[in-house]
Amino acid sequence: MPDYDYQSDARTFSQVIEDIGVKDEPRLYLGELVNAFGERGFGALMLFFGLLNIAIGIIPGTTTILGAPLLLMGLQLAIRQDQLWLPKWALRRWIEREAYRTGVQKVLTRFKQVERLSKPRLPIMTSEVSEVLIGIVTVLLAFILILPIWGGNLVPALIIATFGFGLMQRDGIVVLIGWAGVAGVGLFIWLAWELVSRAFGPTIAWVAALF
Repeated sequence: MPDYDYQSDARTFSQVIEDIGVKDEPRLYLGELVNAFGERGFGALMLFFGLLNIAIGIIPGTTTILGAPLLLMGLQLAIRQDQLWLPKWALRRWIEREAYRTGVQKVLTRFKQVERLSKPRLPIMTSEVSEVLIGIVTVLLAFILILPIWGGNLVPALIIATFGFGLMQRDGIVVLIGWAGVAGVGLFIWLAWELVSRAFGPTIAWVAALF
């Protein structure tokens, strides 16, 4: 894995993700991505990997590579870790840089528009307590990302990206939108369970009675 010299703090987030795709090296290592955003904290990395899951998650195997770091990020955010740690074997995992460039172009224009509108506000939503809660929810959503569910990566990845953007920009309004997404997912799961229970409840009770 090559050495990396990204100094991301002087650039906007959108510029950083564009610059990563410019290099000629065909392999884009996970270590390169962590190095590019490490100084910006967990928010930037959650945002980046969330967007990447949305953009190229349809490619087989990518959700496992890109979802595992989100799982670790959530755990470390929940326990108030200051800097992200990933094992060396994970840092050596890679994806095709061309696939990365293609995926980034799908979301970059809209992201730049949102980036210009965002600003620090509602600090209570980006407090330490809020970060712990976001970390816990990120772990749960990352589990869903890692599972081989066709199309199941979109909503969890979008929520994680929203939380990451809110934390990075210290924008409590964006964090609130992320929590609204979590509430929506919870409501959907509850309704689905109620539907299944009502449809198959008598059958399940009959089978249970046999034993």
